[in-house]
Amino acid sequence: MFKNKSSSGKNNICGEKIYALRKAHIPKMSQRILAEKLQIKGIDVDKNAIQRIESGERFVTDIELKALAEVFNTTVDSLLTT
Repeated sequence: MFKNKSSSGKNNICGEKIYALRKAHIPKMSQRILAEKLQIKGIDVDKNAIQRIESGERFVTDIELKALAEVFNTTVDSLLTT
């Protein structure tokens, strides 16, 4: 049976990029703060969901990806490039 995983075996290809953007953000942005920013945009995620996204354990929907790009003031394409 086919499994939806990236070539690295992760459930998304944007998690590492999201982690890097969050760590590089000034002022510092915790996983909790990122979750709160997404909640303001109507995305129902918590700190644990952010952790699972960053580690590649969780799929990311197109709606979530768009909101993440807005939070980091970048494009969806940039989140999908490795």
